[in-house]
This record gives sequence, structure tokens and C-alpha cells, in this order.
Amino acid sequence: MPRSLLLGIDLGSSGVKAILLDPDRGIVASASHDVDLFSDRVGWAEADTNQWWAAVVALVPQLLTEAKATKAEVVGIATSGMVPAVVCVDEAGNPLRRAMLQNDARATAEITELRANLADTDLLKLTGSILSQQSVSPTALWLARNEPAVWEKTKYLVGSYDWLLMKMGACAHVEKNWAHESGLYDLELNPLSQVTAATGVKWPELAEVKAPSTPVGQLSSDAAAQLGLEMGTPLFVGGADHVLSAYGAGLVNAGDVLVKLGGAGDILAVTDEIFVDSRLYLDAHPIPGKWLPNGCMATSGSLLRWEQALFGGASLTELDDQAQNSEPGALIALPYFLGEKTPLHDPDLRGVLVGLHLGTTRGDIHRSFLEAIAYGFRSHFEILAQGGIHIGSVRITNGGSKSRLWREILADVLNRDLISIINHPGASYGAAVMAGLGSGVIKDWSYVAGSLEQGEIISPNPDNVARYAERYEEFVALTAATTEFSHLLARSKS
Repeated sequence: MPRSLLLGIDLGSSGVKAILLDPDRGIVASASHDVDLFSDRVGWAEADTNQWWAAVVALVPQLLTEAKATKAEVVGIATSGMVPAVVCVDEAGNPLRRAMLQNDARATAEITELRANLADTDLLKLTGSILSQQSVSPTALWLARNEPAVWEKTKYLVGSYDWLLMKMGACAHVEKNWAHESGLYDLELNPLSQVTAATGVKWPELAEVKAPSTPVGQLSSDAAAQLGLEMGTPLFVGGADHVLSAYGAGLVNAGDVLVKLGGAGDILAVTDEIFVDSRLYLDAHPIPGKWLPNGCMATSGSLLRWEQALFGGASLTELDDQAQNSEPGALIALPYFLGEKTPLHDPDLRGVLVGLHLGTTRGDIHRSFLEAIAYGFRSHFEILAQGGIHIGSVRITNGGSKSRLWREILADVLNRDLISIINHPGASYGAAVMAGLGSGVIKDWSYVAGSLEQGEIISPNPDNVARYAERYEEFVALTAATTEFSHLLARSKS
């Protein structure tokens, strides 16, 4: 009997992941493909759209083979990716340059200039977020000034996953959370002409905004031939990677929180009302009427990858084993190796390590990095609590959650129980569910509740909670004390 399979694809900073979902049986195939992160200058972060497409072309046939599926069984496709990555496309939808990723920090001067130009505009009230590294207008202004030939040919600025759907045959569009985080639209998703006007440059068209699970076209003959799928397969809007990952992890009720230990560090909380704070971002939950105030720290797993390279390719398991024997809080690290996004919004911050001596071990350094990310998450929890959000269950996912040591440190620093989600497939799963909801194969938004396997609950160690509470205060003080020096160093190399 033919199955109704759903294809979900997620474009990540270091790889592309895709799954096939059978709504009745769960995930029947999954595969991933590495892609390069380009950082030609300090603070730059780019990806090659050609690599993204080549990865998708390689992955889809693998999925069909693994699932023993025919192309006719795939009844819907949806995509996800980083937000707000920026892809400049021409009239034909072709990319004009590499994609500029969400943690790209080159437009620092443009941020300062636009903040001054928009000083009388309450962007927080209008959009739910302040002007920051996450905003698209400073990036656009940088492009207009530094790559005028590209800017002149740009028809639309779109997100990574929106571009991928367009490559497959969808109409030009941006998904609503890309629109929210771009700062180019208000909370009702109306274009903000005052923001584009503040740049002083001529803008391309702002693409139509589409909600997750909305149909946006059908698979073209060319894309179908390359992917090994049927021409005309319906295409549906997916969503932002952190949003769909959180939804897929079962965040459906107010107070549910997700901590993601990916390349960046994400935290998302479900609310029934709009929650606005200048230190955070605001996204719409895929479920209509719900919201996801959230934060994204510029580094998390990416800091550990840098550390591994520095230590000659040491495995994270080896580093964890060494750190297990280190004293909690022996060092204090600041994780600002790519500047910082939330809650500080300061791309000119830099990494710091304090307390080194001749007896310091590799384990001490590794543990301090794990603790630094945990302190960053604690600052976000405090902001949510200050805003009156009741925090209920806390789930933890992504690659870093495989480290029991890191989960233990997080539980101690946050002083909360953590529920591990085992083998969470990430945003590709949420994208597949969007395709299911759009096609009608999945009938209800509550489909994801309890759909993924939950692992052990990590509880705080009382012996460490007080120590980490002290170290957290010192972490905050150290950030304040070193900010001026970070700025001096960052700007001397700009």
C-alpha cells in the first residue's frame, strides 16, 4: 500500500539535513551532508548556495533508497534554515553572491549609523526586537555600499530556506519568522518603509510574507529531475530552524522552554501573549496565536569546534573526560568569540579566559567553555523571569546535549531539571510536519506532543548550585570589566 511521505530539509551552518517522515510510523529515513562555512574576514559568516543545492541533490535519493520509497510516495516538501540568513536573488531567482548568515558581524558601522537614523522610531514596539546584528537593514546597507553591482541586480532579499523552495519551483516569498527577525516588517507583517528609508539607498522589492505550512508552488521539472522526485510535488513553507526545532521537540504549551546546544546557543519559551524585551528576539510560534520569545548566543558548539582544532583535533568525549575531574568554576571564560547576539547585542565583544596558571589543564579550559555557555543561558532565564514568564518544563536538544557533562553543568547553573530529547532530528523534522499540516496528511498541531523520545531527567547537584551562582555573578562582572578592551581590540583590526 503506498505511503504518504513528507520531506523535510534543514540548511545548517555546517551541514544540510533531510528526513522522510511517515506520519503513522515516524521518521523512516534521515541523512546529512557537510557544507562549508566561509569566514574570509573576522566576523564574516557566509555559505555557498551551490553547496546547499548539491547537498540536497545528493541527500534526497539517499532517503528514498533508505526508506525503500518511490518518488510518488512523497506528497509534500518543506524547508527550514538559519534566521535571518540573507540571500540576494536576481529577477530569475538566481543567487548573486554567497548567503550571509545570521551570525555575520560585518555591518557594525551600519548598525551604529542606522540606530542614530532611527532614534525616534520605537522598533522594539513595532517589530518586537531592537536594531541589532540580527537585523537585515544594516546588512543591506553594507551590501549597497561595498558590493553595489550585486545590490543593483538584487530583486529580492530572501531567507535560506525560502530560497531553497524557490530553487525547487516556489514563488518568491519570505517566511513570517524571517520577516519578524529581519526588522523590515512590523508585528502585523506590514513592510516598514521608515526602516528602508533610513538606509538612504534604493531597495529591492520586499517579498510577500507566508506563514508556515502555506502552499507556495510545485516542484519544477528541472528540480524534480535532479532530485529524483515527481514533478508537481507540492511545496510548503517551513520555518526558522530554531522555531521548528522547538516545535518538533514538543513545545506547544505556555511555559515550555527549549535549550538548544547547536553551533549557536538558542533558547525559546512559549507564551500566549506577545513578550517584548530589548535583549531578546520575538518569533511567532507555528501554532497561530502563540509566540516564542527567544535568544541566540553567537557561539556554543562552534566554540567547542574551535577548541578542538586548537587542541590538535581532540574529541569532545576525550575533553569531557578530562573536564569531569576539573573543579567546577576553576576558570571563568567569556564565550564571545563571534561577538555576542542576545542578550548583549554587541558584535565587538571578544572571548576571554581568566584564572590561568601553570597548573591549568586542558580539562579546566574545556570545562570553563561549557560553563560559559551555561552562564549565557542563565542570563536569558533571568530575563524571562523578570518579564513574568512562568517557566515550566525545560527540554534540551542538539549535538551538545549528547554530552552528559554539559547537561549536568547546565542543570547546576540554571538550578533546574532538564529533560533530554533523544536523537532529536532537529528542524528537518519540524519542516516535514509543516508539509504534513499543509497537505492535510497531518491533521492537528498537537501531532508533535510526545512524538520524540525523552531521555533521562538531569537534576541539579546541590553541591554545585551555590558555587555556580557565585561564578555567574563574576561572569557578569567580568563581561562589564572587559568590554572596553574587547572593543579596542576589535576595532583596531576592522
